[in-house]
Amino acid sequence: MALAALLVFNLIFTPGFARIELRDGRLFGTVVDIFQNGAPVMLLAVGMTLVIALGGIDLSVGSVMALSGAIAALLMTEHGQAVPTGIVAALAVALAVGALNGALVTFAGIQPIIVTLVTLVMGRGLAQTFTHDQKISFEIPTFEFIGNGTVLGLPFPALVVAGVALCVGLLLRKTSTGLYIEAMGGNPQAARLCGVRVHVIRILAFMACSLCAGMAGLIAAADIKEADVANAGLYLELDAILAVVLGGTSLTGGRANLMGSLIGAVFIQTLTVMLQMRGVITEHTLIIKAIVALAVCYMQTPAFEKLMQRVRPAEAKA
Repeated sequence: MALAALLVFNLIFTPGFARIELRDGRLFGTVVDIFQNGAPVMLLAVGMTLVIALGGIDLSVGSVMALSGAIAALLMTEHGQAVPTGIVAALAVALAVGALNGALVTFAGIQPIIVTLVTLVMGRGLAQTFTHDQKISFEIPTFEFIGNGTVLGLPFPALVVAGVALCVGLLLRKTSTGLYIEAMGGNPQAARLCGVRVHVIRILAFMACSLCAGMAGLIAAADIKEADVANAGLYLELDAILAVVLGGTSLTGGRANLMGSLIGAVFIQTLTVMLQMRGVITEHTLIIKAIVALAVCYMQTPAFEKLMQRVRPAEAKA
């Protein structure tokens, strides 16, 4: 409802918001930009949904974005490696970070928020160390296609999001693994006593989350043709968590709402684009996003439901 209201507002009051053009076999327009530029947050939200459904959280995804982009850029520019090699190496590093997060949470018994806070700092520190805290620019058309290419006129990043979301959706709804994830989020002890391999599932969920972050990092780097380790993925872990919460997945774990997470990510990106089109400066944009997100979250609480129940009888009497 919040996304629908935002879209209707923009269609009425934001000039050119709904305009879409086809030029040189490629679609252009604000709506297209929302899905192309919002692809990294959408990917992060997909991976974050799995972790939050288990009752965990991953604060390291922004740093994993920076690290994966830096690894790919360094291998392709300074070491002369082919694009597939750079991509595979970057995603392998992302998986390693996810495996470390999952292992520390599972076997060391450290809270997910603490573990991923540590890897948040470590991941960006490693990226800055590898690049000597410098931006790594490149001109590699094949790699750049990941961030700004098109297929049948549609942005390639949006198609990547659709493919990943489809795979994760099938995992959650059509396989026993999805059932195990939701069972662990609801009651991990009961799931363990029922024979669910909770350790394996938890580690795989963190690895999947980091893999999505690694893919988002590659898209972000390819889009701007450089690995910016200082700014890549900065604050995006908060947007991803917010998108998942806005989408209806509880932070306490349980049933995962993947479609809701994607809608939450689109809502955040649409709000950001709207504010930018209206000339709102970045500092004010962050404040407005926080206020709107808090309001939408409040609309999902029992307190708001009770308020509406009190308002409806009053309206009926009037």
